Amino acid sequence: MQPLPLPVRGGSIEALAPFLNLASENDFVLVVAWLFGALRADGPFPVLAIAGEQGSAKSVLSKLLRALIDPNVALVRALPRDERELFIAAGNGHVLAFDNLSGLPPWLSDTLCRLTSGGAFSTRRLFTDQDEILFAAARPIILNGIEEVITRPDLADRAILLMLAPIAERHRRPETTLWREFELARPRILGALLDAAVHGVRMLSHVRLRRLPRMADFAIWATACESAFRPAGTFETAFHNNRRDAIENIIDADPVAAHVRELMADRAQWTGSASDLLQVGINIGGNAMAAWIRSGWPKNPRALAGRLRRAQTPLRALGIEIVFGREGRLGTRTIRIMATDENRTHTPSAPSAVPTTMEIGRV
Repeated sequence: MQPLPLPVRGGSIEALAPFLNLASENDFVLVVAWLFGALRADGPFPVLAIAGEQGSAKSVLSKLLRALIDPNVALVRALPRDERELFIAAGNGHVLAFDNLSGLPPWLSDTLCRLTSGGAFSTRRLFTDQDEILFAAARPIILNGIEEVITRPDLADRAILLMLAPIAERHRRPETTLWREFELARPRILGALLDAAVHGVRMLSHVRLRRLPRMADFAIWATACESAFRPAGTFETAFHNNRRDAIENIIDADPVAAHVRELMADRAQWTGSASDLLQVGINIGGNAMAAWIRSGWPKNPRALAGRLRRAQTPLRALGIEIVFGREGRLGTRTIRIMATDENRTHTPSAPSAVPTTMEIGRV
């Protein structure tokens, strides 16, 4: 760990934008909201997942964000090999930034879910049989890679996903120049972030969101801070749109969820057993069934039912409800898939009690 610079008053959060290769204004709002969240001592903290082709400055973005609030000799690192290494890393830094990922194994995806809101890992103390060491932490996390590495719905529901565009050669600049300019601007940018956080503390009790997302505490805190640099409601709209994009990506990456979406494209309801639905998938696969299974389609009804339970949340956001039940005297297990319109047209509304404009330091 390294010391932070002394924050300087009078800066602007907008001074951060030229250092970041972001695709849109919404992405900048989400990055600043993630920084607001990372300033808190406790979670929940959303995962910031950055994707983009080589040369899109993914690693530089990860390093800049960590350097702004949690400087370290090693700003980014490789993935840990096990839970013990992950929690040791969490005990030695506030922000965890993992660089150049090709994917996330299931155990790591599940552990990162626990780390966003507070998780623990226990192990036997060395050279003893009964003594235990407990590692507990909640940490802001940054992931970056060429591909979108988050493919499981539970982690995607806790994430902000960014897709970076490549940087044209005529717009590139030496990294040494970038860091020199950033070091000059960092004290004022940090000061502006802290001023906005103070503003957020003042406004927090006034924030009322009509619909709370999964990371509700983070959303409320980011909304309280946002009116220091943007009109009220800007973050909620950007966060909602980002979550919708994330849901589409997760469904596209999951053969089961994608099949259910295709199945319900031209009908209002489907009812049957897991075996029936498995057979539908086999029929779709046809002669290419081996490749279909290799792509992730379950091999038996029980596995299919488990995958459907994982897909319930993202599919519900698209207006597809999956209900598990039993029918008949024998209690035969059934699956009912229904198309609803509840979530298809929802657009977020502005918080009801946050002023539309507010200057830092005035209430």
